[in-house]
Amino acid sequence: MEEDDDGMSTTELAQPATDQCGSGITLQEAAEFIWREAEMLDRHDYKPWLALWAPGSHYVIPIEQDEKVDAAGALNIAYDDVEMREARVKRLRSGFAMSSAPAARTARTVSRFVTLGDDAGVLTVRAVQHIVEYKFERTRILAAEVLYGLRRTGPDIALARKEIRLINSDDPLWGIGYLL
Repeated sequence: MEEDDDGMSTTELAQPATDQCGSGITLQEAAEFIWREAEMLDRHDYKPWLALWAPGSHYVIPIEQDEKVDAAGALNIAYDDVEMREARVKRLRSGFAMSSAPAARTARTVSRFVTLGDDAGVLTVRAVQHIVEYKFERTRILAAEVLYGLRRTGPDIALARKEIRLINSDDPLWGIGYLL
């Protein structure tokens, strides 16, 4: 076992967190769920993506960088409940939304998973996401810190909340014709 300057074991840091109290979701299970969700979005596989959400859940892209600001009472790029998520997917699939015709090709990487808490049966995980988008002979990169609220629903895991904090959310953004 190696120790760094603070006396912490690098072996201890590398061990996945286990969580058998509130949510019953391990960090490994959370990471695997988040990777599956990312693959669904890159493949534009929206029907199973919509099924990942728990009742009463929200998909949020705040403008404000301060995590202490309650997104429910602030101006956001998106603050979607089930009806708004379904409407957004319908627009993306229809081809009638200017930002989604043609659909952008994306490849995303999600990493640096950190558990922040496990309250009321919801495991909160913070991760970093990089999305490479290709559309109209142009490639761009978006980066964000993402907060996932995950809830166990029987043998499955569901999204209770997904909050995408784009690192440039307070800058002018081009049309984003896909789900983050």
